[in-house]
Parts: sequence; structure tokens; C-alpha cells
Amino acid sequence: SHQQIPTYAVEILNTGDCSISDIHVTYGWFSSAKLVVPNKFRRLAYNDCLVNDGRPLAAGRLVSFDYANTYSYPMSVSSVSCSCLL
Repeated sequence: SHQQIPTYAVEILNTGDCSISDIHVTYGWFSSAKLVVPNKFRRLAYNDCLVNDGRPLAAGRLVSFDYANTYSYPMSVSSVSCSCLL
């Protein structure tokens, strides 16, 4: 019988008090059987992906998307730029 490819939901949440931008995530050889909107999550190179098109993510805001693959990818933030108005 035809197996359905699992879908995984990803949420990237800014839990800090400052706006963050230029958010990069590591994920290995990420791929998805369904389209991930590139301005939310875009693969730049192996183990490097840009979140939210590099645009600022305000405190308390989140970027979310789904992807489909036979297994899930462990993801972690590798770098961000912070901007706080003190």
C-alpha cells in the first residue's frame, strides 16, 4: 500500500525582549516533499538556512511552516543579529 510522507510543523519563536534578524538555522541536508515558502525558510547551503528572509522577528513573534519528509530534521539556531532599543 502507498505510504504517506509524514508532515512536521516547525515554529521559530523569539522569546527574548529584543527584535532579532538575520536568523540562521542548521539542519543538515534539509529537504521537503512539500513546498516551504522561501521567505519563511530558505536553504542557502548545506547546514545553513535563512529564516524570515533575514527580516526582523519582533519579541514574542513567531515564524512557522510545515515540511514533509520520511524523517524529521534536528534544527538549531546557529546565529542571529539582535537589535535592542534601550
